[in-house]
Amino acid sequence: MKVVLFCGGRGLRMGEMTALTPKPMVRVGSRPIIWHIMRYYAHYGHTEFVLCLGHQAEVIKQYFLTYNEALVNDFRLNLGGAQIEVARRDVSDWTIDFVDTGLQANVGERLRRVRRYVQDEEMFLAHYGDTLTDAPLPQLIDDLERSQRLANFLCVRPRSYTFHTVRGEDDGRVTAIRDINDADIWINGGYFVLRPGIFDYIEAGEELVHEPFQRLIDRDLLMMHRYEGFWAPMDTLKDQSTLQLLAEGGTPPWAIWEPGVAEPGGDAFAAELATS
Repeated sequence: MKVVLFCGGRGLRMGEMTALTPKPMVRVGSRPIIWHIMRYYAHYGHTEFVLCLGHQAEVIKQYFLTYNEALVNDFRLNLGGAQIEVARRDVSDWTIDFVDTGLQANVGERLRRVRRYVQDEEMFLAHYGDTLTDAPLPQLIDDLERSQRLANFLCVRPRSYTFHTVRGEDDGRVTAIRDINDADIWINGGYFVLRPGIFDYIEAGEELVHEPFQRLIDRDLLMMHRYEGFWAPMDTLKDQSTLQLLAEGGTPPWAIWEPGVAEPGGDAFAAELATS
């Protein structure tokens, strides 16, 4: 199943870090976040990627053009360097289409511009390119496959945020204030399973989850998959720092391809994310 990754945004909320580096290339551990996302999909057998490029597209292209698996994995050197045996491969079986989708296009428009790459698929996957999870992807796919709907997306609790929800009256009187982690709030987690029929509901220049998703809602064609396990965004420098600490602490929770990582669905890291 093909995977569309939206890699063209400027990532302005991360300040100087993304001035010259596209957000998907910001490192988490020793590799950029886009590699972690692609490795998650590859773990489930989805190794055909379509990268929707924009801001600093050449940085992403150069990374993969010069990718050397021996530099990031254990390897054996034989015959004075004439022969190299890499202990394990990670990108050698990936197929990647690099597509310029414009500097200013939003997610919905970027998706429209890669339609030709996925229009013959029964279903395809899509992702914002800036969040990590250990969510059970096959369940999202199966949910949509068993339905007659056009789209399914991961729905998560905003545990990585420290905001408070407030209720009040028109005169300014506050009636309730609660930690966002204690409120019954769910947000779009940025992982999508889509049928090509989605393109019939996206007009030029529209944002994916605004007008198009509302049209799907009106026709009962949109569904969600609630997930309370590990999910973390990289919207800010603080988010990146939190992910970096998790990566440096050993095997991070999203690295489900590594031996010994807990099965999807665990909640062991929720408290750490909420207090970081």
